[in-house]
Amino acid sequence: MAYNPIAMQLEPRSIAACKEPPSALHFLKNALQHQVDVFEAAKDHDIILDLAPTGTGKTKAGLTVLLHQPTKNAVYIAPTNALIEQQTKAAEEFVKDAGLPHIVKAVSAKEVRTWSNDRVGARPGEKLYNLLRNPATIFPGVGENRPLLLVTNPDIFYYATFFSYHRLDKINVATSFYTQFSTIIFDEFHLYDAKQLVGLLFYLAYLSIFGFFEAGRRVVLLTATPEPDCEKALAVLESRGVRIKQINGELGSRQVPSQSTVHLEIRPQLERDALLAELVKDVTKRLETYPDQNGAVILDSKVQINDLAKLLQAQGLAERIGRLHGSTPQLERLQSAQRQVILATSTVDVGFNFERHPAPSRQNLDWLIFSTRDRAAFWQRIGRVGRVLGKQKTEIPSYAIAYLSERAWDEGLATLSATDGRDALKDKLQELKALERPFLRAYWQSEAFLEAARPMLMLEELLETLPQADLVPKLFETLKATLGGNRDWKYYQQRMRALQAAQSITTAPDQDTAEDPLKFVKGQSKWAITAAFLKSESPEDWELLKTKQIPLSRFEQLFREDAEVATQLKHFASVFSASYAPLFQFRSNLFESLCIRDPKGFLLDLSEETQLDPIHLLRNYEFVCDGDEIVIVERARETYELSFHLRYYGSSEAFTRTQLNKLTAFQSCQIRRQLKGSTVPTPLLKELEKSWLPGVVVSEMANQGAVFRLRKQGIESYLISVTCDDAKKNYKIFPGLAGIMTAAMNGVKIRLVDEEEFWIA
Repeated sequence: MAYNPIAMQLEPRSIAACKEPPSALHFLKNALQHQVDVFEAAKDHDIILDLAPTGTGKTKAGLTVLLHQPTKNAVYIAPTNALIEQQTKAAEEFVKDAGLPHIVKAVSAKEVRTWSNDRVGARPGEKLYNLLRNPATIFPGVGENRPLLLVTNPDIFYYATFFSYHRLDKINVATSFYTQFSTIIFDEFHLYDAKQLVGLLFYLAYLSIFGFFEAGRRVVLLTATPEPDCEKALAVLESRGVRIKQINGELGSRQVPSQSTVHLEIRPQLERDALLAELVKDVTKRLETYPDQNGAVILDSKVQINDLAKLLQAQGLAERIGRLHGSTPQLERLQSAQRQVILATSTVDVGFNFERHPAPSRQNLDWLIFSTRDRAAFWQRIGRVGRVLGKQKTEIPSYAIAYLSERAWDEGLATLSATDGRDALKDKLQELKALERPFLRAYWQSEAFLEAARPMLMLEELLETLPQADLVPKLFETLKATLGGNRDWKYYQQRMRALQAAQSITTAPDQDTAEDPLKFVKGQSKWAITAAFLKSESPEDWELLKTKQIPLSRFEQLFREDAEVATQLKHFASVFSASYAPLFQFRSNLFESLCIRDPKGFLLDLSEETQLDPIHLLRNYEFVCDGDEIVIVERARETYELSFHLRYYGSSEAFTRTQLNKLTAFQSCQIRRQLKGSTVPTPLLKELEKSWLPGVVVSEMANQGAVFRLRKQGIESYLISVTCDDAKKNYKIFPGLAGIMTAAMNGVKIRLVDEEEFWIA
C-alpha cells in the first residue's frame, strides 16, 4: 500500500503580552500574560498548570510563585540532569532580579558526590538531608537562615518521596520533601514516563489528603502538551476539592509573535538504510539551497544519529554538523550546538533552545527533520523550529519534515489536506492510536499501586500512634480514584509487607538466618511472607493458614526446625524480592552506564570520554579493555545480538509449566554476544552478569505480534536459551520493568511469584 506524504502550512503563533504587570513583577522585562496569570492564580489555587507553548518563558512563570512565600523553601524539578544546570542558572538570575533571599543549589547524584564528606558524612541521603535542614552545614559561607531553592531531577524526587534512600536517612529525607517546600515546580512533566507520573500523582494526592494545600502549599506544572490521562487524573483531584487552574498563555489582546509560519511535510517512516539515504539527500540539499540557514535532525535512535553523522562527514560536511545525544559531555554540547546542522536524539526535547552566538535577528532554527513515536514528542519537536519570541525578524517562514508510523495513514492521517492548519492537525493527531503513549494507563492499572504501597506503608508505620494514621487509607482511595483499579488498601498493604519481608530475608547474612529465617521479619510481615510462600509452594497449607486451622506459630516453628523448608523459604524470598526489584528502581536500564574512551570519534565530535549504556556498546562497537579503561576502536560492521543463557535443573515440560509467562527472576544467567548465530568471545560480559535477572519469559512463536509491536515502540526483548535436563529451547525475555509493563499492555497473561492476579490489558 502506498503512503503518500502530506504537505501543509502551519500558521504562525503568537503569545499574549501583559501591558501592565502587577508591581511585584515589574522586575520582569516584557512580562507575558501567562507569567502574570500564573502569579495571580497562585494566590488562591493549589495546582497551577501553565500550558503556554514551548519556548515562551514558562520557567519564569513558575518561579513567580516564590514571591508569595519569599522566606520559604522551594524545589524545582527539571526532567534531565542536563537541564538542571541550565535551570539553576535561570533560577539564580530570577532570584537576583526579584530580590529574593533564596540560596539556589543544584542537586543530582553526580553533584552530591562532589560535596565534601568531611562535614556530615559520605552517604548521599545524609548530605541531602543536612542541605535541606541548613544549607550552611554543607556550604559554609552562604549565610544562616536563608531559604533554599533546590533544583533537582525526578530521580532525586522519587527516591526521596518513596523512602528509597539509605535506611539511616530515608525517613529524614522523605519527611523534608513532604513538609519543607512551600512551592514545588515540575518542569516539562508531559515527558514523564509511567513510573515518574505515579510518583508525581502520589505526591499531589498526599498534599491534598494531609492538608498541605490548605496550609498554602503551591504546585506548578509546566507543560505545552498535557497528556490526556494526566488531565483525567487531575480532574479527579479537582472533583475532591483541590483547586486547579489552567493557564493557556495565548489568549489576550496584546499579541507578540512566538513562532513563524512552518511549512510542514509529513512522511511515512522508512526502514533504516532508506531513511538514512533520504536524510543525507535532504540535509545536503538544504545546505546547498539555503547556505545561511541553521537546521537540525532529531531521531529517537543514537545509532541512526551516529550513522547519519558518518554519512554526512563523507560528503565533506564534518565542520558543519554537530552531534547531541545522551553520551555527549556538557562542554561538547555547548560547542556542538553552534554548528550549522545539529544531529540529535531526544536529549534536545527538553529545555534545549538551539541558541546561537551571536544570536541571529531571525529564528535560531530555520528547518527541522524529525521522527517521533507519540504525539507529545511531535508537538515538542515541531515547537523547536521557527521560534521568534523577542526576535527582530518574525516573518521568515520555517520548514519541517516529520516521519510518522505508517499506522497513522491506516488510521486516517491522509484525510488532512494542504489547506488544513494547526488546529486541524492537532485534532487529527489526537485521534490516532498510533501516536498514543500506551504504557501510562497499562502501568497505572497493573502494578503501580504496589509501587505506591511502599511509601504509604512507611507513612502508616510512622503515624501508627497518631490521629493522622486514618489518613493513609484515604490517601489510597484518592490514588485509586485517580489511577483506576479495584483492589483495596489491605490487599496492597499485605503484598508490600510480604515484599519487605522477602527483602529482609534476602539481605540478611546466612549465618544470622540459619536457625530462624524470619529472624529479622517483624509483626504482621511474618504472616504476609508466610502466606505468599504457601500460596506459591503449598496451596493446601495456605488454605489451612487462611482458615486458621493451623496458626502462624506452627509454620514459624517449621521454618526453624526443618532445614529443607527453610531453604525453600529463603529461595522463594530471593526470587520474590528480585522479580519486583525493578518496580522500586527509578531507572529501567538493564545495566549501569560505563565510562568509555572514544579517541576516533565514533560517538563524539570533540571529546574523548563519555558515559555509555553497555547494551549500545556491545551491539554497535568493537572495543578493547585496557585495565580499567574501555576504548572503542571500530564501528561494528554488523549489529551484534545479545542473548541470555540459563541452565534449568528440570525438564523442559516443567520449565514451560512453571516459568513461562511469569514475572520471576532467574539466577546465574550468562550473557552472550553473537553474530549470525555464532558466539563472539567478548571482554566485559562477565562483569555485567548479575546474581538475578528479573523479567518475563514468553514463547516467541505464541507472542510474535506483541514482540514486534513492542520493538517498534523501542521496547526490547532478548533471546534466552534455556538448557533443561532433557532439551534446549529458545524463548524471548522482557527483562526488568519491561516485563511488568509489556505484559500488561499486550494482554500476555502472566503469573506472579506469589500467585496473585495480574491486571490484564
